[in-house]
Amino acid sequence: MAENQVLIRYFAAAADIIGRDEETITFTVSPSLGDLQEQLLLQYGRGIAQLLAVSAFLVGGELTRDPAHPISAKVDVLPPFSGG
Repeated sequence: MAENQVLIRYFAAAADIIGRDEETITFTVSPSLGDLQEQLLLQYGRGIAQLLAVSAFLVGGELTRDPAHPISAKVDVLPPFSGG
């Protein structure tokens, strides 16, 4: 069974909640964005749930919130940003 390693990069509030800027998560199947969100909830608990609900995800240069969207080598977790 092939393993799929995905680099997850966290920005702004996501990095603050997770406590790091990036990590690698290994999946035993070809993962979807929904699989990633489920794994993050398992690892980090309810504290991350609200953030995931309002975040967008950059996957292969495409911005998405679709849980069925397949993910590959890298995903950026982008919470809402506010500018000045």
